[in-house]
Amino acid sequence: MSSRLSVVVVGAGYWGPNLARNFRASPDWDLAAICDLDLERAQRVADAVGGVRVTSSLDDVLADPTVDAIAIATPARTHHPITMAALEAGKHVIVEKPLADESARGIEMVERAHERGLVLMTDHTFCYTPAVLKIRELIADGYLGDILFIDSVRINLGLIQPDVDVFWDLAPHDLSIMDFVLPGGLEVATVAAHGADPLGAGKSCVGYLTMPLTGGAIAHVHVNWLSPTKVRQMVIGGTKRTLVWDDLNPQQRVSVYDRGVDLTQVSKVTTADARDANISYRLGDTWAPALPEREALANVAAEFAAAIRERREARTSGRSGLRVLSVLEASSASLAAQGAPASVDLISLNERMTS
Repeated sequence: MSSRLSVVVVGAGYWGPNLARNFRASPDWDLAAICDLDLERAQRVADAVGGVRVTSSLDDVLADPTVDAIAIATPARTHHPITMAALEAGKHVIVEKPLADESARGIEMVERAHERGLVLMTDHTFCYTPAVLKIRELIADGYLGDILFIDSVRINLGLIQPDVDVFWDLAPHDLSIMDFVLPGGLEVATVAAHGADPLGAGKSCVGYLTMPLTGGAIAHVHVNWLSPTKVRQMVIGGTKRTLVWDDLNPQQRVSVYDRGVDLTQVSKVTTADARDANISYRLGDTWAPALPEREALANVAAEFAAAIRERREARTSGRSGLRVLSVLEASSASLAAQGAPASVDLISLNERMTS
């Protein structure tokens, strides 16, 4: 398959215009139409990308044999019905995060795409930034060593969402990045969530997630709508080196520190007095890799096309979206239980898909 693919963007609200612009500019895609119930809004998006057909009928889009794929940028509660209809019509699908509004629906979406041999991709945009792609590469190459901890902060004076709390609004970005860069994905058994609603908004506006990872590591996510300053930072500590990602520092988004506790030099404590331990600290150089500047959504569009042509799962597949969704659901359960750890109810799909 070498010709350009045809895609329709469904949803002309906040994210739809960004998808339309990048699909229009992509050498892999022809933007066939903008679909939205509000035709005036759809027309504004179409005009902004140089003119393209607009329609309010999803049925017409799905019945069009020339359309290869749809990109869904609608509210989360609509992701499941639109995706299922598109898969039944034989269309490949990319869907805005979160994958669905609950895991049971997400599982059904993933299984149906597998049954039909179609690509279901989650638009975890941050995973396609040059910085996060580099982080994934460094971890895969063993440059950081075994992962000991991940500490992520995503705070700003932001818009309080009417339908979701701060966890569902902001944490998907950090969780999707962790799932993308960790070998094997985000393998979490339990989640503890603590949230606060100091404004009386009826939902958590400040929140903290704590998740034990495999191998004794731990991950922590801090999200906040009320901070007067904006911070987008993740620290990933390993046995060899520690990496800091600062998304708001375009001159040095990724820094790698050869500093930390040298575990190979820590003597075993053989007495009852822990002060006998001889801790060795490593104070080495700091390195900042050169990174290209390219809009992440351009990489998203390219990956979607490559997955379709190569008949493979996308890097941020429906299953990766399902892992993130399951952690979010567990965080809600923990929040309702006053911060008690909640199990991550993620059903393994491998046996069901191959049976």
